[in-house]
Amino acid sequence: MQFDSSKPTIRQVAARAGVSTGTVSRVINQHRNVNAQTRELVLQTMREMNYEPDFAARELSRGNRKTIGFNIGFGSPRHTPFYMLFLESLMESAQADGFRFVEVPSGNDGLPAMLHDAMVLFGAHQADPRIEYLAEHNVPYVLIGHKTGSRWVSSDDIDGGYQAGDHLMRLGHREVLVVAGAFTSQATQDRIQGFSRAAASAGVAIEASAVLDGQNSALGAYRIVRRFLQTSRSFTAVFATTDEMAVGVIAALQDEGIEVPRDVSVIGYDDLPDIAANLTTIRQDIPALAEAAVALLSEALSEGAVHHRTLPVRLIVRGTTAAPSSQSLQNP
Repeated sequence: MQFDSSKPTIRQVAARAGVSTGTVSRVINQHRNVNAQTRELVLQTMREMNYEPDFAARELSRGNRKTIGFNIGFGSPRHTPFYMLFLESLMESAQADGFRFVEVPSGNDGLPAMLHDAMVLFGAHQADPRIEYLAEHNVPYVLIGHKTGSRWVSSDDIDGGYQAGDHLMRLGHREVLVVAGAFTSQATQDRIQGFSRAAASAGVAIEASAVLDGQNSALGAYRIVRRFLQTSRSFTAVFATTDEMAVGVIAALQDEGIEVPRDVSVIGYDDLPDIAANLTTIRQDIPALAEAAVALLSEALSEGAVHHRTLPVRLIVRGTTAAPSSQSLQNP
């Protein structure tokens, strides 16, 4: 299908107006959650660019709302704090942009049990059969956290891992552990890669034996750290690739009488509400991930656009990291 390259896109309107594509979509869909000044700015920009929102105007005028389906792959953890926050944010973003939103279960073959106008795939991995399946059926889709194919949204996890490692290295830590999970996840791999790069810059090699499988849960992290503490290997800091696992790491250390951060520093990843209150962590903007996913699908449905989006992350220093001291753990 050919598209008129001279026709302005929703992305170009957003860039010229200095707002997100989601905001432009909300104005088009006459959503009330846009202040009057921003609404007028977007409308004026649309007029100046002769932008005609074909999809949104046509579908809303006919009362025929498009549906976004959300599917989580086999093996991806459900009901985790990250998953629940992302799901809630995705639902809000979809509805705010005028879409219906439904969760789609997987069949025994691992494929979505039903297809909708567009799909969001969570927990994608290399050779994920869902990707080929949706492509064969010409269903626009966006991948969350897996940077492959034509359309995806991800936090900058390599940089996030690097920031975590750089923080610990600057504090003076040289004996560090990584507690990770979901090793088929590109997000996990990228966080470990970034962390390893930061450590290497300080002359520290992260060996495979220093990367523990926390099974992507607080309980899994708790158990693996308790087992590791029975060995004779020393360490002064732990990087957990999720906040949830960081909670398990801290609990395991405390149950062994090890104080955080006096004896061992711990840093997490996500900055989840109600979990990371005192946790040094890497903040990723989960609502922004959801909004970006919906914006990409809106563009795909209205213009056939193919894009991807990488969102920045940043270090949040709180109370679980400190410089190693003479009291630091030397022989667990």
